[in-house]
Amino acid sequence: MCPLISLKVHDSLFVPLAKWPMLVTGNYRCVRPAAPISVAQAVHDDAAMSQCIYESMMALCLELGAERADLVFFEKYAGAARSLAKPSSAARALQSGAQDLERVYRLVLELALAAGLAIEGLA
Repeated sequence: MCPLISLKVHDSLFVPLAKWPMLVTGNYRCVRPAAPISVAQAVHDDAAMSQCIYESMMALCLELGAERADLVFFEKYAGAARSLAKPSSAARALQSGAQDLERVYRLVLELALAAGLAIEGLA
């Protein structure tokens, strides 16, 4: 039996891309050489850097054509991130030995380079 798939239709193509700033600011920054950290730590241990990364990501989305109304602002994300006490699923998968992992941040960096934008704090 096939699993049921639910698709959400949005007026804007950029609503799904609104997650890019969250993924890059929190989820991927949970990865550490020794052991992953929680999303809350990744975002709040250096809140100024997190905000810089997040706003750079928002600028990229806007450059690609997103409307501000399609995006979640940093303050709202940072508030929600406080309750995320576990590492992201990506960080946990890597720690468990996963070899194949979606690397959205690499795509984002390439798009930013093509647009002439720098995403502060990422390389």
